[in-house]
Amino acid sequence: MKKHWQYYALVLLPVAYLVIFKYLPIVGVQMAFRDYNVVDGMWGSKWIGLHYFVEFFKSPLFWDIFGNTLKISVTTMIFTFPTPILLALILNEVRDSFFNRFSQTITLAPHFISVVVMSGMIILFLDPKTGMLPKMMEWVGIEPVNFLASVASFKYVYAVSEVWQHVGYSAIIYLAALAGINPELYEAAKMDGASRFKKILHVDIPGISLVMTILLILQIGELTGVGFEKILLLQNPINQPGSEVIATYVYNVGLVNANYSFGTAIGLFNSVINFILLFAVNWISRRVSENSLW
Repeated sequence: MKKHWQYYALVLLPVAYLVIFKYLPIVGVQMAFRDYNVVDGMWGSKWIGLHYFVEFFKSPLFWDIFGNTLKISVTTMIFTFPTPILLALILNEVRDSFFNRFSQTITLAPHFISVVVMSGMIILFLDPKTGMLPKMMEWVGIEPVNFLASVASFKYVYAVSEVWQHVGYSAIIYLAALAGINPELYEAAKMDGASRFKKILHVDIPGISLVMTILLILQIGELTGVGFEKILLLQNPINQPGSEVIATYVYNVGLVNANYSFGTAIGLFNSVINFILLFAVNWISRRVSENSLW
């Protein structure tokens, strides 16, 4: 450490950030087991155990909220997991450097757009009167649909918007993995007369299988932690029965209604579910493919 103190100095601020904003707040989790009030504070509030967890499980909204969370999360994962892989494989086969760089820039740019701006763009694009998509549907003779006023279509709107916003950024990881594949494997495949598709099937995909497995495990480990900001911004009274997820319910109950203990209990339940999923999927992956996080 004395010899390489400069490197340790570089990680000092990131470590301090993690400790202050990620680990110290864990102390506040005990609010889920207390009848918290501002006057008595966190340490002085009465300990009531699992009361708020039982209240949440018995709530008539529990299965609707939990079901919405799973539906939106699973739909989003089905859309967002394979598309970066396909994009990376396509870009890896493109030999025109200008087109390659142009395509990467176009697909990467939406990732850096604010969620608020992105949500505003989605609302404008899907506006049933002036939106781009309804107008295009009119041009081809299809009756325009108000997607944001439909409970059934909300999960698809969210999933497609996630692909649009993050597919380019996610593809970078796979492109880096593809760049690390031994060129001799391609030469051997070429000598064996393999077509481009066969090279992708037998060289590219096995070469990035470890990265695919790790990212899939991480994505499943956040299954019930579906994005809060975009859903809240796209939510309206009409689609709320299909768009109310655990994260937005925690916001409405815990912050808007100032029921901090109840909100903390729901948030802790959400984290525990993700924690169990992460360990379960990692164990299954290790048994099936011998690829895992640990």
